[in-house]
Formats: sequence, C-alpha cells, structure tokens
Amino acid sequence: MLIRDAEIVNAGGRRHGDIRCREGVILQIEDRLTAEPGEEEIDAGGRLVLPGAVDPHVHLALEVAQTRSADDFLTGTRAAIAGGTTTILDFVHPREGQDYLEALSERREEASTAVCDWALHMAVSWWGEETAEMMRRCVQDEGVTSFKAYTAYQETVGIGDAELCAVMEQIHHLGALLMVHCEEDEEIQRRQRALIAAGRTAPRHHADARPCSAEVDAVRRVLGHARETAAEVYLVHLSCQGSVAELARARRARAGTAGTGAASPGPLVHGETCIHYLVLDDSVYASDDFEVATYVLSPPLRSGADQAALWDALQEGVLEVVSTDHCPFNLKGQKELGRGDFRRIPGGGAGIQDRLSLLWTHGVETGRIGPERFVELVSTAPARLFGLYPRKGEVAVGSDADLVLWDPAAERTLSARTHLHHCDRSLYEGFRVRGAPTHVIAGGKLVYAEGELRVEAGAGRELRRRPQRS
Repeated sequence: MLIRDAEIVNAGGRRHGDIRCREGVILQIEDRLTAEPGEEEIDAGGRLVLPGAVDPHVHLALEVAQTRSADDFLTGTRAAIAGGTTTILDFVHPREGQDYLEALSERREEASTAVCDWALHMAVSWWGEETAEMMRRCVQDEGVTSFKAYTAYQETVGIGDAELCAVMEQIHHLGALLMVHCEEDEEIQRRQRALIAAGRTAPRHHADARPCSAEVDAVRRVLGHARETAAEVYLVHLSCQGSVAELARARRARAGTAGTGAASPGPLVHGETCIHYLVLDDSVYASDDFEVATYVLSPPLRSGADQAALWDALQEGVLEVVSTDHCPFNLKGQKELGRGDFRRIPGGGAGIQDRLSLLWTHGVETGRIGPERFVELVSTAPARLFGLYPRKGEVAVGSDADLVLWDPAAERTLSARTHLHHCDRSLYEGFRVRGAPTHVIAGGKLVYAEGELRVEAGAGRELRRRPQRS
C-alpha cells in the first residue's frame, strides 16, 4: 500500500510525505515515492494521517451484576475501527480462587473474534499464597505486564490494604505496571445504605453515593502505598479536581528528586481520565427519570469545576491518557435490573467509537490542545505506558501500519440510532462533533473507507509484551 500526499501528525511533530506499507509494517516515509507494481494507492489529498489510536481501558463481554456488557470482542472492535482505534487493551477478571492462567486462557478465547489488535491486563481480583507466582508467570511467560487492582467492590473483585501492598511489592519486583480503580468502598457502602433506607432509590442517587471524597481519599491512600513499595502505578478514570491535585503533587515530588540520588525519589505514577468526564457533567443527574441510568458510571460524572480541572491537567501534562472505560449496557433488559434500587444498575457506557471525534471537537477545535497533543493522549502515551511503543503509537518506519486518515472538517451527530456500539443508548445522544476518520488502515490493510467497514472476525492479533523496567 502507498499513501500519497499525507500530512503526518505524531506526538513529536508533523511532516508531509508519502508512506509505503509492506507486510503490515511501515517500510518507507519520503517526500515523494514512486508506486510499485501491485501496490494499492490511497491519495490522502493533504489530509492528516495519524497513528492508529490505542484505547488502554475497555471492558468487552464483562460480567457485571448478573449480566454481561453489551459489546463483545467482535462488535466492540468493529466500533473501535470505525472510530479510528486500531488497538485495545481489555481485562482478565479471575473468579475467586481461580488460577490466573486459566482465566487468561478463557479470556483469550473470548478475544479471538476481535477485528483489531488487542492485549490484556490481569486483574488481581483475589490474593493468596500462590498469587505472586501467578503474577510472575503472567509477566515472564505470557506477555501480560500490566495488572489492575480495585479499592472498591470489596464484595467481589476488590482487595484490602494489606493485599494491595503485597501486590505492589510484586509489581515492583517484576517491573510491571499496576492500574488502580480508586474509590473508598466503606464510604460508598455507608452512603448507599443510608440512601436506600431514606427511599432514594432512583438512578440519580448513584452519584450521591460516590462523592469526590471517596475517590480522592482512595487516590491519596494508593499513592502512599506506591511511595512505600516503589511500585509503578497508573490511576484509572480520574474524575475530579482533588484527585488530579494529589496526582500532580506526587508527580512533582518524583520530578523534584530525579537525578539527586535520593533514597526515596517518590513513586512513578501516571493518570488517565475518560472522555465522558471531559464532555459530560453531573447535570445529567437532575431528574428522577429512570433514563438517568444511562449515565450510571463509576466514578459518576462530576461538576463543571471538576471538568475544568481535568482539562487543565491534560494541558499541563499531569494526566497522560484519555481512554473510554468502554463498558456498555442496554437500558432495556440490563440497566433495568436496577429499577427500585440504583445499586443493582450495571455501571458503564459506550464510547469506543466516539472518543477521537469528541476529544478533537472539545480539545483541538476549542484550542485547549493541539493535534500533536491529541495524538499523544489517544495513541502514543498509552502505547508507551503499556509496552507497545514504537510498534504502536507512531507513524514511523518499522512501526505497524496502523494509520488513520483524519478529516478535521467532517461533521456528524452522535446517536444510538447510528453508532456501531451494540447498545440502545448513547451517552452523547445529539452531540454534534467535528473531526472523523475517512480511512482506517490496520496491519497494512484498509479496514474502513468512507463509512464502510471491511473487517474480518479474528483478524486482530494478541500483543504480548515485555516488562519495560527491571
């Protein structure tokens, strides 16, 4: 394949040129290349060409509250490709007492229908004498170098402080990366009980049960443990001002001691937010109508002031990634399980197809970020952090030929009637966006062109990784 007249945008800058792809890899980038026999030619016409986006936080076919998230690996990755995302990272959640490697094998089978490349994180959903060894095997034998812990959901996948510290010690020993969902479970459960007892059962009260304080207190505690264990930590879906302030403080402490020879330079910590926290706010919880269940997410949507703080943190480099936490449930038949008790509503929403257009509209079009920073947030940074760079995350010779031809002037209206998410509601119903892919190339093959998907079930490859730190 030869892509002509491309305005190539990477996180580190841009250049104009032609791109030759061969056997799924970028072979040449030059000012002008001559077509060779048998090459498929695509004329970019001066449009932007970006590295395929990487979404490091999705939940496809996830079992929650006696149901399963509405997108499986086939439908979810189809939607990803249509939105310009060519690589996803999902999760393995072992059952209590289940061997992690057995759970990994089961999840790989589920992921085998994916149409784009994929990798897996391992959730440390229970801790026992054998867990540290199973983590070692994941990293050293199976190419799974990132893990996830939950401070919430103690009745299911959450772990306590002592277990979390043990996990962090092993993370440090293995040179792996630990993702953490930060919310204080005890405070949430106490508030939930009080709300239900008072008859406040509507979906809107989900947000009342999970205040910013529950997130911030957990962030502060997790960062303290990271400092004690020297584990590298990635805080997922940060949603409020206090959380990013704690993250900024930890990152400043690390930067302030770098190169000084200090015995305790501070934890190496990273933070992500999700697109819904950047474009939606807690005004959606103003009604007692059950439709509000569409916006039941954990953490919930926050205030306009929190949203502004997230944008500031993205501009300042405190937050490094914008993901989706894509975990859709239909209102009918799934979120309806929580009629009469908001605690039973499966939390999550769809976003894997819409992330890039929403961030371009509300970030680049508004002048908050430039195109290069856009690429950094949705592609390069997640590729670096999760051991996929430079294979992913950059338009460069030797990188995978995952490319997005991007039209910044394209306009469309987001709706559940037209999205490819296997879900009957859109978080962004009626949103008008600018910026969209016209063509998507994955592994050197044209898989999306002018609204037409050209994908094959099972074409995606598992990306096994190596630890980046010793």
